[in-house]
Amino acid sequence: MEYSGGEMVRGNNSFAVEFILLGFSDLPHFHYILFGIFLVIYMSILLGNGLIILIAMVDPTLQTPMYFFLGNFSFLEICYTSVTIPRMLTDLWTKKQSISLLACAVQLGFLLMLGATECFLLTVMAYDRYMAICKPLNYPLIMNHKMCVQLVSGSWTIGIPVQLGLTYQIFSLPFCGSKTLNHIFCDIRPVLKVACGDTSVKEFSLYAIVVLFGLIPFLLILWSYIKIIGTILKLPSAMGRSKAFSTCSSHIIVVGLFFLSVIITYLQPKSTRYEGNDKFFSLFYTIVTPMFNPIIYTLRNKDVLVAMRKFFPIAEGR
Repeated sequence: MEYSGGEMVRGNNSFAVEFILLGFSDLPHFHYILFGIFLVIYMSILLGNGLIILIAMVDPTLQTPMYFFLGNFSFLEICYTSVTIPRMLTDLWTKKQSISLLACAVQLGFLLMLGATECFLLTVMAYDRYMAICKPLNYPLIMNHKMCVQLVSGSWTIGIPVQLGLTYQIFSLPFCGSKTLNHIFCDIRPVLKVACGDTSVKEFSLYAIVVLFGLIPFLLILWSYIKIIGTILKLPSAMGRSKAFSTCSSHIIVVGLFFLSVIITYLQPKSTRYEGNDKFFSLFYTIVTPMFNPIIYTLRNKDVLVAMRKFFPIAEGR
């Protein structure tokens, strides 16, 4: 049954409900400018990450576990941004703010699943660096192709049941009031804010999932790099230390940008939460980080730079 006004909406007809995404409604005169900015960002994400995928696949010198994971990570970033930016571009161009409950649920479900995949894949990449630097003799035996495929497959699939369950729980709630989401895309907190009744159980589920899929992987990555740094500092050669640090620095930067913005967004107490900050940090981990990933991995990685020069010999000549 569906009611108008401030009454609740539930039942089979709830899929006809539409939310209003405020997005950048506070900047009405800048919609076309923002459209141009986000279009350029999206194209740069597609081209930059697509180039890394291509190089990692075809360059013989990059046929290693590290670049196998990096290629998967770049593909993940393309998928992750494609969940939000195309819809954002459409809304900015058409000035349409409504989104159906089903479309909102699909967007949130993919965001959660891909977000969990990113957390696990970054952890796998840290484990790969740990094995390469701290256990170099065992590295070729343990990090064989079969193990790499299993680790990547697990990263893509392990979070799906939990995140789908959380999405179902959230959108099985009745909704009431204005159904206005003060956000740029469908996210958990804005949706829970317009739900009727007690949402404390769903809030607890959110905290538990952030700890399970966000904080624990972050702590594992931190532990890995503590071990890695300890091993690097023991290397006798300054050149060896420099090379080891250069292979890890790119990953450390990406981990810091992604995890800190996610943890701040979802573990911030209600008393100190500001919706403008939620928008900012959401833009950061869904758009800004994927945009900078190709730049970070290119500028900080000599192997990728060498491989790119093979593809662009004109740039090398200049």
